[in-house]
Amino acid sequence: MSSKAMVGVEESKTVDSKGNSNIGEFKLEKSKSLNNIARVKSDQKSNSLFISRSRLSRLLLCRLGAIAMLVLSAYMLELSTLREVMRSRVFMLRSSSLNINDPLQSAHFYDNNGFLTISANGGLNQMRAGICDMVAIARYLNVTLIIPELDETSFWHDRSGFQDIFDVDYFIKSLRDQVRILKEIPDEQKKNAEIAKLYPISPTRWSTISYYNKVILPQIKKNQVLHFNQTDFRLANNHLPLELQQFRCRVNFKALRFVRPLEELGRKIVRLLREKGPFLALHLRYEKDMLAFSGCTEGCNNNEIVELTKMRFAYPWWKQKLINSVKRRKDGACPLTPEETALALRAMDIDPSTQIYIAAGDIYGGERRMTPLRLAFPHFNLVPSGIIQTRWQHWIILCQWKVIFLFLPTKETWQDLSKAIDDTWGSRPQFF
Repeated sequence: MSSKAMVGVEESKTVDSKGNSNIGEFKLEKSKSLNNIARVKSDQKSNSLFISRSRLSRLLLCRLGAIAMLVLSAYMLELSTLREVMRSRVFMLRSSSLNINDPLQSAHFYDNNGFLTISANGGLNQMRAGICDMVAIARYLNVTLIIPELDETSFWHDRSGFQDIFDVDYFIKSLRDQVRILKEIPDEQKKNAEIAKLYPISPTRWSTISYYNKVILPQIKKNQVLHFNQTDFRLANNHLPLELQQFRCRVNFKALRFVRPLEELGRKIVRLLREKGPFLALHLRYEKDMLAFSGCTEGCNNNEIVELTKMRFAYPWWKQKLINSVKRRKDGACPLTPEETALALRAMDIDPSTQIYIAAGDIYGGERRMTPLRLAFPHFNLVPSGIIQTRWQHWIILCQWKVIFLFLPTKETWQDLSKAIDDTWGSRPQFF
């Protein structure tokens, strides 16, 4: 081969060799570029994932923060409530730790404007309602209330005192944080109390609380002691401050607790009655004194009307003497007659087989007036007149738990109740 040819071959090899070398470098650069792109994409994915996780973390933190705030708020509210409860309990503990027989121990808790003594009037239920009103008035006027005197001249002629029926110590203690109540008036005030009883006051009926604030309070501050000789319907039921209404309920359903013998006997009587099946205590309220006082003579004959009128004139504290019975009945101020009561009970779908015990004294008109009720409800129980004695007024009054009404058992029922009475009082009235 010639030299030129040999040179050409060498040159071509050189070119081929360089060419191959350039292609390799290009491939290498391309590979590097692809790797860089992959790395960039990977970094972008990582950044995106990091950002997503960051957002999720912030969202979780926000939620946890909100939950923490709610929990903290609830905790603070609970802590505030607990503080108030503990403060109240501490106050009550301090109050209850006082000697309730020493009234001056609680003087520093109470700003006294004077003393109020009362003589409750009417039947037990009427006296109870009046006492609740008087306690509320004493609280509102910031005066000291003396344990009430109960009516001993009513038609029941019951000589029982407040302490014979209600738990006096519990009454004072349970209301200590609201009103100051003493068993007796302090010695330094006894002379003023005697004068107050010589000139008693009968508050205006159905008075608003402003009447006591404007009329009664100045007299208490002036005389130091004031005596009310009547408590029935002396405070209006409506348009009173809600707090005062609630306090009246507290006095009635919490503070006026019966003495333990009455509570125990009431449970026994109710248990015995329930063993005989369903029963109904009916407060018929159709006695002679009720009809004479109200002037309601529906269904009475002429002789009875005259008798009721004479009775009304015989009692000076009954203010109304001449009463239009027809008008009063139309005004809805008369009790239901026994005949109307029978219709009302049947209209309420009371089962005729239900045992009915009359919560009342002697029904005026006797069997003549009771016949319609007895025909409608055959299991109707009355008791012979004259069995109510002073001492036994207690257990007769309390029969249903926390409810006051008169329970008049039949002669047969007495056989079952006699043991319960013996266990409680030691003996029973002898009228059989």
